[in-house]
Amino acid sequence: MIDETTPVLHRAAHIVSQRESGPEPEAFAVAEGRVRATGSIAELRDRFPGAPEIDHGGATVVPGLNDAHIHLAMAATDLLHLDLSAAAVPSTDALLAAVTAEAGRAAAGEWVRGSRYDDVKTGRITRWDLDRAAPDHPALVVHVAGHWGVVNSTALRALGIDEETPAPDGGDYGRAADGRLDGRLIERALMNVVYPATARGESPLTPASPDDRLRGLLRAQELWHAAGLTSICDALIAADDIALLRTARDQGRLTMRTGMLLSIDHYAKARALGVGSGFGDDLLRFVGVKAFLDGAIGGRTCLLAEPYADPECGGHGIQTTSTEELFAQVRQVHADGNRIGVHANGDAAIRLVLDAFEAAQRELPRPGLRHRIEHCTLIDDAILARMKALDAIAVPFAGYAGYHGGALNTWYGPERTERMFAHRSFLDAGVTVAGSSDYPCGPYEPLLGLQSMVTREGIEDGAEVGPAQRVTAAEALRIFTLGSAEAEGTAHHKGRIAPGHLADFTVLGENPLTADPHGIAAIPVRATYVGGECVHEEATR
Repeated sequence: MIDETTPVLHRAAHIVSQRESGPEPEAFAVAEGRVRATGSIAELRDRFPGAPEIDHGGATVVPGLNDAHIHLAMAATDLLHLDLSAAAVPSTDALLAAVTAEAGRAAAGEWVRGSRYDDVKTGRITRWDLDRAAPDHPALVVHVAGHWGVVNSTALRALGIDEETPAPDGGDYGRAADGRLDGRLIERALMNVVYPATARGESPLTPASPDDRLRGLLRAQELWHAAGLTSICDALIAADDIALLRTARDQGRLTMRTGMLLSIDHYAKARALGVGSGFGDDLLRFVGVKAFLDGAIGGRTCLLAEPYADPECGGHGIQTTSTEELFAQVRQVHADGNRIGVHANGDAAIRLVLDAFEAAQRELPRPGLRHRIEHCTLIDDAILARMKALDAIAVPFAGYAGYHGGALNTWYGPERTERMFAHRSFLDAGVTVAGSSDYPCGPYEPLLGLQSMVTREGIEDGAEVGPAQRVTAAEALRIFTLGSAEAEGTAHHKGRIAPGHLADFTVLGENPLTADPHGIAAIPVRATYVGGECVHEEATR
């Protein structure tokens, strides 16, 4: 029983509660991690006499922002290595200089690693560029899309890859115009090296120590709270990642509510233990299982029904998992009563995923078991109708139109970008849609995602990217709160500032619902609260 004398009262100039009806409240009361009541400040003072008050002044309070598909465990490792994003290294010369400097600090034979390289914004590099930058060290640079990377000759030797090595199933090795290996590891060829959660076979990369990864995790959590996030779903988890998150929790240092999609390659262990969707609590929860079917949007490897508009992208993309294996994975997870989220970007891939979902439901109907399509990028009316019939959940990129801008029109053509990251179409069709950055593949800031969904314009180049998919600011906020809660199965107590809901909220310097849409990304995050506790406060108020 909550002692009604203990709540803390919060008030602000604007509160966007997203409750189902009635005017917006002037204030709300928080006790024991939940919203106890909402109403006018006078009403709450009468109800809770002597309760302490926090006045957020002219700020706007919104429900805690929730990223339904991001990679916390991956970020924990990436933050220990080079940041090769376009913001950090705006040219190939700058990138290679960073690699050279890191090689100078590394021990003999130690790998030099960096991530978030963007070949469009920074420029293209090859194995030979990395040979010059780090001649005595194996070097690996992972593309921002996370589905391919570039290694140097020393790394190729360490990986046992030469000109005669056959490409792995679901992957490839890039080649130059003369047919020689150019250092690119594509799809499964990269995943087997970099991502323990989905690697098949041993990788020569020495894993970071648990202490170092914990340090990286806490840094990522700090950055993401500062951006307004209170909840996330880590969309590719292995056993070691669960151990990392549990360590942070046991030490009382995990403040980001974290859902987990366990890699399908590790599902057998969870299944043997009887761990399924919903296992855990409001801080650390098993959401479901993650599988892959195709490549990436930014990496230009997703599986398309029609070829890429840009001939340099080549062909129709890559199917990374066989259709037979996909059907078996979906059938098993579905039969166990668990949620599966399948990575599918291209329209050809999405149709195969829907085929698998429909087959599983025919064989063993499970009403209310809502599977997810991760990214679900390129859709059409038939796809929407099938998703609606299945009550499937879409988890598309929120910030890609803003981040990639006009490059998307070049790669896919304007007709297709009108059907990509289709937040408007999903809402109109009644398909649940969640907010996602897919960081490190896209910017993690949720306000940038909101701006991208509202404007559908490149942040840097101003190019329109599928303007028919624009949504209102209010709709974008609901996608990044209630939509994400639906995707993890917590919408009954998350995503609103309402009695009984978790006291997770974000304090913004301006109301995103009335701000200039082109300035949403620049709205300052004044504070972030999880369970009524302040986990981030702006340095200067």
